[in-house]
Formats: sequence, C-alpha cells, structure tokens
Amino acid sequence: MSEYLIYKGVSKVQGPLIFLEGAIDVGYDDIAEIRGIDGNIRYGRVLEAGIKYVMIEVFTGTSGLSLSETSVRFHGKPLEVRVSEKMLGRIFNGFGKPIDGGSEITHGELRDINSSPINPISREYPRESIQTGISGIDGLNTLVRGQKLPIFSGAGLPHSELAAQIARQATIIEKKEQFVVVFAAMGLKHATADFFKTNFEKSGAFKDVVMFLNLAEDPPTERLITPRIALTVAEYLAFKKDMHVLVILTDMTSYAEALREVSSAKGEIPSRKGYPGYLYTDLASIYERAGRIKGKKGTITQIPILTMPNDDIGHPIPDLTGYITEGQITLDRGLHMAGVYPPIDILSSLSRLMKSGIGKGLTREDHADLASQLYAAYAKAKEVESLANIIGADELSQLDRQYLKFNELFIQRYIKQGLNENRNFIDTLDVGWDVISTIPDTELTRIKDEYIEKYYRLGKVPPDKHI
Repeated sequence: MSEYLIYKGVSKVQGPLIFLEGAIDVGYDDIAEIRGIDGNIRYGRVLEAGIKYVMIEVFTGTSGLSLSETSVRFHGKPLEVRVSEKMLGRIFNGFGKPIDGGSEITHGELRDINSSPINPISREYPRESIQTGISGIDGLNTLVRGQKLPIFSGAGLPHSELAAQIARQATIIEKKEQFVVVFAAMGLKHATADFFKTNFEKSGAFKDVVMFLNLAEDPPTERLITPRIALTVAEYLAFKKDMHVLVILTDMTSYAEALREVSSAKGEIPSRKGYPGYLYTDLASIYERAGRIKGKKGTITQIPILTMPNDDIGHPIPDLTGYITEGQITLDRGLHMAGVYPPIDILSSLSRLMKSGIGKGLTREDHADLASQLYAAYAKAKEVESLANIIGADELSQLDRQYLKFNELFIQRYIKQGLNENRNFIDTLDVGWDVISTIPDTELTRIKDEYIEKYYRLGKVPPDKHI
C-alpha cells in the first residue's frame, strides 16, 4: 500500500506546491509526510492525483526543499486532529499544535478535519439567543444560537477589539448549560495575537476558550487548515459534549487570499479579482458547519470576521459571504472617526434570524417592537440630518429637532459603549426606551399601545441619563 511506500525525489516545486511522478494508490485529500534534506518533517495534502503526477500542497511552505533529496510518504487518509475537552483554556497554532508551553493532546477522539456541512434534513431551525453584551448587536441584530452572523469591517477599524469583547462577554441566559468559545485567527500580527491572549487571560474567560493562532509569518497555506481544525473541535464540543459553542473566525480575508495564492500556483483560471471560481463553494464548506442538529443539545454559532478591501462591500469575499450567511454586522468608518465604539452601522446591518431568538420568555416581550421602532426612528433621523445640512437646523420643525436629539442620543448612549461595558438584554432594552422617549409617543407607530404605556419614559428619565 502507498501508506508504507516512501518516494524519493520530486519533479517540481512551484510556490506552496510540489509535484511527484509515479505515485500509486494515492487519493485526493490524502495527507503526505514530506522530509527535506535537513531531516525535518513537513505535512501536506494531495490536491490532484492523476495518472502522470500527484500535486501536493505543503502546509508549512516549500522553502529549502530539494528536487532530488526530498522524500514523500502518504498516510492514505485525510488530515485528522485529536479533539478533547482538555483543549479548553489552551492555545494552539494554526496546525493544531500547542504553543502555550503545555503538553500535546494525547487523549480524545481522532477526527477528520474535512467534516461535511450539516445535512439540511437533520438541521433544526436556529432559535434562542446569545447575549454579547453589546447593544448594537443584542438589541437590533440579535445573535441566535446556530446562526452564521459575519462582521464586515475595514482596515484600521476595531474589529479585533470587538471580536475580543464578544469572546469575553458572550453568554447564554440558561446558566446551567455550558457555553464555550472556539477562537481561530488567520494571518495575525504578533501584537494582535498578544492582544487576544492577554485580553482573555485578564478577563478570566480563558478557561472556556480554545484558541488557534496562525501568525502573519506562518505559511499562508496553513491558513486553509486553521478554520477547519477549529470547527472540528467545535463539532466535538457541541454535538458530542452537548455544549453551546461560539466560533469566531478572523480574518476570513486572509483565508481567501491564501486560497487565491494556492489557486494561482496550480495555474487555475482566475475569477473575480483573481480569486478562484470555487471561492463560494469553499467558503460555504466552512460557514455551513454551523447550526443545530435534531436530537442534539449542543449548538454551533459562527461569527466570521472579514476586512473589506478598500471598504468595498461588493468585493467578492463579503459579497459571497453575504449569500451564505444569515445577515451581517457592518462597521462604519465615519462613526469610528467620530470616536464611537463599537462603530456599528445599524442601517446596513441585519440579523435575519433575530425574531426566533427574542420576545417573551427569551429576552423581553417588547424587544421586537422596540427594535423595529428604533430602526425606523434612526432612518427618519438620518433624513432630518441631511435636510438640516441643506436648510439649517433653525428652519426645522419642533418634531424634526426632536429627531435630531434622538439621533444624538441613539449614537452616544445606545450604540456607543466602553470596551469593557457588558450590558444584559434588559439593560439594552431599557436604554432603547430612554432614547426613543425623546420623540413623542404618537410617533411610535410600530410599538403596541400596551408596551408604550408600560415602558415609555417621558418625564421619567433622570437628567444624568442624557448627554
């Protein structure tokens, strides 16, 4: 069998790829063990297995490999990772090896990292919410267990800070059920990696976090493995150990660029902006591993974070991501420049599954009505703001000036939070009523009268509640 054969010499080295002639009994996605002239072992996987040659993607790069002195041995199976509950509170590199000074994971299940997306027939509709402590998400774009909700950001925007805050604060209301975070980072600078590690350790949340860190200096091909290893661990914790798992993947743009590099080395015909034509399918193979399975208590919720090149939401990566996922949280550069954190652009953000995670018995009875009214009022306030820029604020009606006041309060009190400010659902809803009460109750056409009577705060808001 090819598992026991060692092939000496390769015919070609091209970028992250090596080509081997004469190999037999080799299949697609088989793991290859590559030994260079220095004796060090590298690993790769088979991308193509033809009659004439086998194409192997080397995870840790091909630098230093010799055509004549390189030897290859095939394992006869795809890449597997050993998964265990003991991975919680640990840090691994992008290939799943410990980098925290701890020992290797020696006990647990060996699992193929290329697990298939959840079968639609066995899927259960996402329901119930995850509390992130961030009003712009919890109040207006609620994250639901089993959902895929990406964050669209741009270069220089605080998506790393937001990712860390969500990982620290995220929780579920039913405290009796275990909630954990699997955090996978691709193409990170050392400073950013240290930021995440220090952030989790200081918060005390690290015992419930598994971290996978692929650094900027690591081979780009390793980035193609990192999210798959992270999701394999998440599947074990969720569907074998009945935990609720939040998977944060940052930055999916780094992942897609690594995919483009490998595609280019293979000589494939490029599609939009040089990305391979199968980018959609490849992203879906990652995103669709989130969800709920009938008969299983655990869930996997995904927050992929991606930076939009030139803030272009029509770029292939955010564009295709938006087709696969159930909404998006969009960060706004204008709000960031104005000193607002988190700079969530409410009007371009959406959680399509929000209604299945909020309401009586889940968050609070008035949640859906209040969120709808806040959206409508903010959209109206932006129109008034544009009008004021043309004719001047003095020419506005009394009602329009109230909408301008609402706009100011909405940004400064509802959207803006501290880096360590953790609001529960009730806090978020109460702040929402504070700011919506700056406009007359006759304008609240999206809220039931019984909720207006119960929660409207006209004349009840303490002076220090206002900016």
